[in-house]
Amino acid sequence: MDKKNALRAGTLAAGTTLMMLLMSSPALAVARDDGDDPGPGLSVIETLGYFVGIPIVLFLVIAGLVMVLDRSQKQDTSKNINVRPKADVKV
Repeated sequence: MDKKNALRAGTLAAGTTLMMLLMSSPALAVARDDGDDPGPGLSVIETLGYFVGIPIVLFLVIAGLVMVLDRSQKQDTSKNINVRPKADVKV
């Protein structure tokens, strides 16, 4: 019974994958749509700058602003907690 379910699941997965490959037609991606006017491509430096450099800089600026503008008082909770057991406790 276990092999039958595995075979059924494998057949379903293979059939689904095959149908998705047949339904997608990469040849249609070559034809331009009406009003499609792509600009010039990006260089490697521009691509790295836009998709790597700018997000890192934005993260660092936001993290810096959060650290600088955080004016909350840090409370020392160690004074309120008694971690040492009393010596007179007998078991």
